[in-house]
Amino acid sequence: MALINDRFLRACLKQSTDRTPIWLMRQAGRYLPEYNATRAVAGSFLALAKNPQLATEVTLQPLDRYPLDAAILFSDILTIPDAMGLGLTFEAGEGPRFSKPLRDEQAVNNLRVADLNELKYVFDAVSEIRKALIQDGQQRVPLIGFSGSPWTLACYMVEGSGSDDFKHTKGMLYQRPDLMKKILDANIQSVAAYLTAQVDAGAQALMIFDTWGGLLPDGWYQKTSLASMKAVIDLLPREKDGQRIPILVFTKGGGIWLEDIASSGADVIGLDWTASVAKSRKRLLAVNKPLALQGNFDPLALFSSPEQISQEAKRILDELAESPSLGSGLHSLDGHVFNLGHGISQFTNPDHVTALTETVVSHSKTLRNQ
Repeated sequence: MALINDRFLRACLKQSTDRTPIWLMRQAGRYLPEYNATRAVAGSFLALAKNPQLATEVTLQPLDRYPLDAAILFSDILTIPDAMGLGLTFEAGEGPRFSKPLRDEQAVNNLRVADLNELKYVFDAVSEIRKALIQDGQQRVPLIGFSGSPWTLACYMVEGSGSDDFKHTKGMLYQRPDLMKKILDANIQSVAAYLTAQVDAGAQALMIFDTWGGLLPDGWYQKTSLASMKAVIDLLPREKDGQRIPILVFTKGGGIWLEDIASSGADVIGLDWTASVAKSRKRLLAVNKPLALQGNFDPLALFSSPEQISQEAKRILDELAESPSLGSGLHSLDGHVFNLGHGISQFTNPDHVTALTETVVSHSKTLRNQ
């Protein structure tokens, strides 16, 4: 199926584009009134995520509103532990909870790899979204599939919910590394199978969200979170129907480990707002790791005025435009996907997202034509 807009895939693969592609983490979400209307129909977040038709509807909503260059599957990273038998629920005002957290040796020893049959609703949603993206025999934009990283999933699985410090998880890591290894091994197999099935269903790029990798000390990050992501990447398909499947990894707080992440096997490294795209480009070129980069607009900067939002987006692009390019014939802006440094806040004004996306589209075109 031919793509009308392949900028995102081209940027991931370090190919030239006429402008910088943009998509937003959590782009289908509560900041959009149309999303809230669909969620009300579903009755709950989990019911929405488990309904392929409604998940397709909300996946496409931001594409109809903004000039975005990729769709991302509407789902949740905790679908995997739910399919491992941990009993996922979402409590109003409290976020996700597991009824069977992994707090002792018996619970860990009873852990099983995720049952993909229990995740059929995800793969059905991927297939439906791919079909819904087709216009006049061509596909509007590529579809990104995703998963949480093995370590990030383990944080929720041990803790049983979100946490400020994940003390039970880190306590297990230090006190019983053998139990943490069992969890990570099960998660590696589950994540790899889950992402592979998403490719089989129609995902054209894959992203691994390592939301809590930044909790780890140096050394522990490399041998725990990064090593488990690399193990997943080693198991993933890199091509389908002759088309490359880009792999993106994002560790929140991971900018200090940029060079280590560059050896993970991923095609694209996601950056949060603490890491400069321009400086990251230079660091990677210095170690001969010319990977594509994604990021890094601070999502809370979207609470400033449209003029300030535009100014901040231009600053990021201007800095990168003055950096070295990834290779001969490429512009300095090539090999960059504009995104937020983390997920968009539910309290964001949708009009402010318009200011961001339109600035990236127009300014990145202007810089390329100078």
